[in-house]
Amino acid sequence: MKINFVIPCLLGIESLIAGELKDFGAENVVAENGRVLFSGDENILARVNICSRFAERVQILVGTFEARSFEELFQGTKALPWEEWIGSLDAFPVKGYSINSALFSTRDCQAIIKKAVVERMKSKYGIEWFEETGPVHQIQFSIMKDKVSLLIDTSGMGLHKRGYRLDANDAPIKETLAAALCSLSHLRPYHKLYDPMCGSGTIIIEGAMMAANIAPGINRRFSAERFGVIPRNVWEEERERAKSLVREPNDFEAFGSDIDAKAIEIAKVNAQRAGVDDLVNFSVADVKKFAPKSERGTLICNPPYGERLLDITECEAIYKDMGRVFEKKHGWSYSIISPDEEFEKAFGRKADKRRKLYNGMIKCQLFMYYK
Repeated sequence: MKINFVIPCLLGIESLIAGELKDFGAENVVAENGRVLFSGDENILARVNICSRFAERVQILVGTFEARSFEELFQGTKALPWEEWIGSLDAFPVKGYSINSALFSTRDCQAIIKKAVVERMKSKYGIEWFEETGPVHQIQFSIMKDKVSLLIDTSGMGLHKRGYRLDANDAPIKETLAAALCSLSHLRPYHKLYDPMCGSGTIIIEGAMMAANIAPGINRRFSAERFGVIPRNVWEEERERAKSLVREPNDFEAFGSDIDAKAIEIAKVNAQRAGVDDLVNFSVADVKKFAPKSERGTLICNPPYGERLLDITECEAIYKDMGRVFEKKHGWSYSIISPDEEFEKAFGRKADKRRKLYNGMIKCQLFMYYK
């Protein structure tokens, strides 16, 4: 069965998702601002949920249409084949948003869409009341410039929730963004990875999982596993496929350190839960004393900054220390994410490349040094 999908994602990493989707065998891949569209069958649905490192979630695109009135919204929703996905006992809550559209009341749109789906289901199932006691099929709507997109979520919890991080330090980086930083830094299975401000270890762990090709969703569940229309064996097949692709990375090692001893203890537990504790090393250390012994290294870090943990003066002092100890030398690259437009000035040299990214809602730059 050919299905159309949408992946919402962090701004700035659309091309990474498009690339991995093509590797997965997805078709009709189109990257847009903050989302990627593609098509595929049930196996692709399961594969992307289990294996994508960068996607926030996977949604089935039930249909799109334009609506400038509640009547148009009702009729457009009712015309879509909801019964192909939602059974007579299934739950189907509705949530979403409207931006720059004639229909601006999210609550009213939510009620209209719910009513339209119910009316459609009534006519198809021949019943008047839906108990909604079965598996949840979360309906999501987006209305942008009067264009309505109606979707069904297949992931459940966001895909950044890999399952290994039960606890974290203050302001942890999202797993999907950490994986994106590793990819944008061209991390390879034979590299030495460093993060001297690792917090609870997310960048180090995501890098190690990437090096070993461990699928990020291999140990978690997804809401679509309970959808009646998707055969159970699809999920079993895709989990077995993902397990078969795990590799022993040659010469890969990862070194994470932080001044916070409690954060390091959390990082060790998280690495063990992620199955990469044999690839990573964590220690309590101050970034001011960063002095790696290896001739080559890939350093990626997310230093604390004013909008997260520290005031501007403290941040600038840390950036100056980083500029001093992150030496410009052959075989080394440094990737540092920060929202501070004056970062390069405090660090002491201009980046060889900059890339705009978002850490949640915070606009950042990835400052890359490799020459």
